[in-house]
Amino acid sequence: MKENAIDIRTLDTIFNSMVRVMDQSKNDIFIISEQSRKSFEDMEKELAEVKEDISRAITECDYLEDMTRRSRLRLADVSKNFTKYSETQVREAYEVANDLLVRLSINRMEEKQLRIRRDELDRRLLALLETIKKADQLVSQVTTVINYLNMDLKDVGEALETARHKQEFGIRIIQAQEDERKRISRDIHDGPAQMLANVLIRSGLIEKTFAEKGPELALLELTDLKEMVRGALYEVRRIIYDLRPMALDDLGLIPTLRKYLSTVEEYEQGAEIHFQNTGQEQRFLSDFEVSVFRLVQESVSNALKHGKSKDIWVKIEWLRDIMNIIIKDNGRGFDQNEVKDKSFGLIGMRERIELLKGDMTITSAIGNGTTIYFRLPLRNEIITG
Repeated sequence: MKENAIDIRTLDTIFNSMVRVMDQSKNDIFIISEQSRKSFEDMEKELAEVKEDISRAITECDYLEDMTRRSRLRLADVSKNFTKYSETQVREAYEVANDLLVRLSINRMEEKQLRIRRDELDRRLLALLETIKKADQLVSQVTTVINYLNMDLKDVGEALETARHKQEFGIRIIQAQEDERKRISRDIHDGPAQMLANVLIRSGLIEKTFAEKGPELALLELTDLKEMVRGALYEVRRIIYDLRPMALDDLGLIPTLRKYLSTVEEYEQGAEIHFQNTGQEQRFLSDFEVSVFRLVQESVSNALKHGKSKDIWVKIEWLRDIMNIIIKDNGRGFDQNEVKDKSFGLIGMRERIELLKGDMTITSAIGNGTTIYFRLPLRNEIITG
């Protein structure tokens, strides 16, 4: 009996020591987590400042590009009609053009360095966030074990069930990421990769045409090749925008939409996109802005691809607590009684509208174009500024 008593005391000592060590470890992990949170907050402030600098640099770059274009036109005129201008005016035109070119180059370099810094901060923030998550997870796991050693098993069962649900949720996220990677891979394979392969083949054909049939036919083939390269570039830019518009976080929804629609108009020859924005613009949570951008992007893409539209009107109206978006085109239109839900990306658009707690109305008829109307409530919890 005495030996049994000694064994119990020894086990009790070991047990208490183990609990103390684990409790101390939990405190140490918690301190690491808090220090990481402080670093995360400081880095977030720095990132916000860098984004403001990027926005300023982009605005300045747009201004300098416009001024450089004008100075080049001025220089071309002076060079062409140099007899009409004095030596001072000619020299001044050259100096102004050169100065603007230098300033533009410096500005672009500064913007590039700021973007590199922003990307670096984003990566470091993700690493810190991962550290915080792991620390919180370890604290949770250690707490679960301590509770297991000090409380009833039924409480531990509930904690483990919560952990199991979190693990399953994480697996679903990983699966979604893999599905997205497959989609991007498929888009690149079916789009730019195929187009570039065709460019390689056509370039060989142009060489052969030039050698056998002369420069005129080769020039025609070269014109077709140019259009093919233009299409490949458009597809690459579309994929980049599908991933995430780079300027959205920096500039906001409206400036990013202007840039996007201008780019689409540039690469869709013959198409005109009329953009109108009325009311006081606001900034929202990133997910909300991305969703609104995707709705406009999908609508415009459908108007061009399926509707074969030449004129598209995009209007955004800001009210006190409502955002109205109208996308109208003069394309082919479609019979709403016959169209299926999978047509024109309706499924994805309706899912986004449901997530945004808004409404979507589509009006269309064959030969009379299509009008899509989105009505989105501006809830206080999504407004950031």
